Amino acid sequence: MIECSHLSKHFGDVKAVDDLSFTAHKGQVLGFLGPNGAGKSTTMKMITGFLPATSGNIKVCGIDLAEDSLAVKNKIGYLPEGAPSYHEMQVGPFLQFTARMRNIPSARQQAAVDSVVARLNLNHVYYQKIDTLSKGFKRRVGLAQAIIHDPEVLIMDEPTDGLDPNQKHQVRELITAMSKNKTIILSTHILEEVHAVCDRAIIIARGAIVADNTPTEMEKMSRYHHAVSFVADLNTELLNKIKHLDCVRDVTYNARLKETTVFPSQGLFIFDEISAVLKREGVQVMSLKMEAGRLDEVFRNITQPIQKQEAAI
Repeated sequence: MIECSHLSKHFGDVKAVDDLSFTAHKGQVLGFLGPNGAGKSTTMKMITGFLPATSGNIKVCGIDLAEDSLAVKNKIGYLPEGAPSYHEMQVGPFLQFTARMRNIPSARQQAAVDSVVARLNLNHVYYQKIDTLSKGFKRRVGLAQAIIHDPEVLIMDEPTDGLDPNQKHQVRELITAMSKNKTIILSTHILEEVHAVCDRAIIIARGAIVADNTPTEMEKMSRYHHAVSFVADLNTELLNKIKHLDCVRDVTYNARLKETTVFPSQGLFIFDEISAVLKREGVQVMSLKMEAGRLDEVFRNITQPIQKQEAAI
């Protein structure tokens, strides 16, 4: 559904995107991750035709963007950063205007508006000027205009920015429901969002792809993969006993939370062994869990060395 081949974008001497290639398929939610200035938003703007590429090729639904940009734009719903709109317009009339601009047949325009208003809970702000809305509601109006024409491809830059936890949950559920018959690309700084909605993640740094895999596979790169954490009162003697087990690489202890984290040697599965030790020693455990891995740690490990290189230049 989306094919980017050797995509680059230069702003003078600055390489915002550097020889980037990837494909995204129908039914896939692809998360774009990366530090600020990594090239995520620039890539999304090039795919939508908002910015011309310096070099490279983009195809959307088999259509070459350079050959027929209007046909590509008709296939795409786009929620840019900040969700720009006509602030002097009311929500309802703005969405009706969007429906007309998206060439939705006149007989179906109001039904399309009513559908997105209901899906994004915009009923009680329908006659309110967009300029008077909270940041969260402006974001929801922006998402409504992006999906009103039921596009095959949906591209969203920070879709839950400014939303409260309940609104984030609603939008994530909506994205998951829509993903069955669409290709969705979203950028986010919220790593829990990657777990919630994405089945694939690309990490970008300095305009280039530095990781591309499922969130689950990326978590396996974390030192917390298969680590065992538990909350209990432990004495130093027992802590040292656990630390010197053959299957254990390291142990950390948070005195304030009374939480111990046991890291396995070479990715071993140590949950049963740690559980047995605690039971044998008669430790009263308040909670016990095995960690899948931490995406935030993987993100830092991949991107921080690159940022340090940039700072040294």
